[in-house]
Amino acid sequence: MFLPRLPMVQLLLIPEKAVDCLRMNKKLILVVDDDPVVQKAFSIKLKGSNYDVITASEGAEAVNLVRTKKPDAILLDINFPAEFSSVQWDGFRLIEWIKRLEDSAKTPIFIISSGNPDKYLARARELGAVGFFRKPVIHEQLVEALERAFKNEAVAAA
Repeated sequence: MFLPRLPMVQLLLIPEKAVDCLRMNKKLILVVDDDPVVQKAFSIKLKGSNYDVITASEGAEAVNLVRTKKPDAILLDINFPAEFSSVQWDGFRLIEWIKRLEDSAKTPIFIISSGNPDKYLARARELGAVGFFRKPVIHEQLVEALERAFKNEAVAAA
């Protein structure tokens, strides 16, 4: 018995831009926090709300991801331990760097901190952050703020 020869399956490497198109219009959120537990918690909750999530543990990594992945929004802690990088990063310095990047200058940035909002809120707003959330974050309020930011509506600090 003769069996017809079937064509071999060809694997294609998909360029990164094509992979971005496959996100089916999901928004990409960058979570920047030195605590891996916080990163994981945000990732689980945001993915459950139909967002794609990438994470960074320190400033240089965050700037690189902003340049290469172009997230739709950034959730940013304020304080980072000195031993994480040769440059002393904090959330304020990261905002300044991100706002200088042409493609990311209008990316909404939300401060997520366990610190006192009175200490950080004015400076964060001055530098261009659109919202401030104190840890632990109420997920529904964060998602609502993200959606408002994506629609270019004002976001209230929580």
